Amino acid sequence: MLHIHLEEHSYDILIKRGAFQKVGTWVQQLWDKQRIAVITDSNVAPLYGGQIVDSLTAAGFEATLLVVPAGEKSKSLEQAANLYDGLAQLGMTRSDGIIALGGGVIGDLGGFVASTYMRGIDFLQIPTTLLAQVDSSIGGKTAVNTGSAKNLVGTFAQPAGVMIDPDLLTSLPLKRVQEGIAEIIKSAAIADPELWQTLAGLKDEVDLLAHAEKVITASLKVKQKVVEEDPFDHGSRLTLNFGHTIGHGLERTAAFDTSHGEGVAMGMIMITRHAEAIGLTPKGTTQQLTEMVEKFHLPITPSEIDKEQLYQAITHDKKARGQQLKIILLEAIGQAKIVTIPTEKIKDYLL
Repeated sequence: MLHIHLEEHSYDILIKRGAFQKVGTWVQQLWDKQRIAVITDSNVAPLYGGQIVDSLTAAGFEATLLVVPAGEKSKSLEQAANLYDGLAQLGMTRSDGIIALGGGVIGDLGGFVASTYMRGIDFLQIPTTLLAQVDSSIGGKTAVNTGSAKNLVGTFAQPAGVMIDPDLLTSLPLKRVQEGIAEIIKSAAIADPELWQTLAGLKDEVDLLAHAEKVITASLKVKQKVVEEDPFDHGSRLTLNFGHTIGHGLERTAAFDTSHGEGVAMGMIMITRHAEAIGLTPKGTTQQLTEMVEKFHLPITPSEIDKEQLYQAITHDKKARGQQLKIILLEAIGQAKIVTIPTEKIKDYLL
């Protein structure tokens, strides 16, 4: 169990194999009996939708599934509007609650809808992908994409609780596991040399899943620390964006055919390679990152790149502020720094 302590809203993260089997009991400990809308997607609903509704019903809740199509395209204002209509038809009020059951898309979309419906109602996160379990389900960032950029419209809204059950990962395709490992590598690279050594001692993705509770907990502790220090992303929390500035651009230029994890993996290496070349990062750091990324079968460079198109995607990202851009570089494996550069200079890193 981890506790996220924030001045205005604190909550617990339950990390336990098999926890989902007693999801109704867990919710009972957090909420009075009420209506619950479980927002999920078309991939997760057949796997876990019936189980969560049955468990919540047995615990005395009135539970209904709201299902959106699986995929990044559902993280949109259009789908948010559909969900608002669904919540209204259910008669949901501010005394009721939402559970986001799914990966990062559902966590972001469900949290965004919960934070804006009737000016905000309580919500819980139950992430079903490794990426969501180690990153997007905690910290309170919610968002949808627009035609201009990824995560352009969003809110800061903390959940009432998060349940992380590594057993839910057994249904994931290998590629989705790899996507989450990219964020774990990032966490180790920016703030936890011990986690880096743990990853170095693992054989592959299957070995990592066998040690999932330990690895997930260590990765979350990195995020816990910076979220508590900087809940609204103005200072130290920016270090969590290592690899993301370029990564989001790669996702955008590939029309989201590049997964988030793949974008982050390539972004970490691209930005570190140039930083190392100009003396801002120690020699050999890029090689260490490359070996770790390759071990878990993540890409290290895009198959093709339109430098100008990628630059335009990056400057449309919300991390670009005016004529300056804050980028995250490594001072060593396990230690990151924030560097401000003229926005135009990011082009030098797109090699």
